[in-house]
Amino acid sequence: EYAGFICYPKSFRYVDPDTLGNLRRQLAPGISAVGVFVNEDPDVIAHIAQAGGLDLIQLHGQEGEEEIRKVREKTGRPVIKAFRIETAEDVRKANVSSADYILLDHGSGGSGEAFDWCLLKLVNRPYFLAGGLDPENVPKALALAGEHLYALDVSSGVETGKIKDREKIGRFVQVVRKEAG
Repeated sequence: EYAGFICYPKSFRYVDPDTLGNLRRQLAPGISAVGVFVNEDPDVIAHIAQAGGLDLIQLHGQEGEEEIRKVREKTGRPVIKAFRIETAEDVRKANVSSADYILLDHGSGGSGEAFDWCLLKLVNRPYFLAGGLDPENVPKALALAGEHLYALDVSSGVETGKIKDREKIGRFVQVVRKEAG
C-alpha cells in the first residue's frame, strides 16, 4: 500500500526530486508515496513533497515535536516519525509522539537488523514495524507484533546486492498475506 522514496542525499538509496516525480507517476492507483527524510529543513521537505507528489512524510532523524509540527503544517501531509527502539523508554517516547504515525526501527534505517520484538507489547497506538524484516522472519514479527501493528516497512530484507529484488518482494508480500489472514 506504500512505496517509500529515500530523500536523504547521504543514502545509497537516495532518489533525487526529478526521479522521485517520475517514479511517483508510475505507481499504481492506491499506492501512497512516502518521502523519507533525515534532519531536513521543513521548507525543503515541503518543496519536495509538492513537486514529487508525496502523500506522507517520514522523518527518520533526530526530529523533535517542533519539527513534526512544522513539517505537518508546511506540507499538509501526515507525518510518520521513526524511533530507534532499544529499551522500554524508547517505546514510551514513541507512544507519546504527536506524529500521525510512528515507525519502530532498530537503528537509522536500512541496516537489516531487528530490535527485540518483545518490546512491541508495550506499544499502545498504531505503528509501522521496521528493522530487519525479511520473508523468513516476518511470521515471527507478526506473531509478536500485537494488536496495534498498522503496517510493515521493509527495505534491505527484500534486496539482493543493495537493489530491490522482485522475487523477494513477492515472497515477502505472499508470506505477510498468508500470516495476516
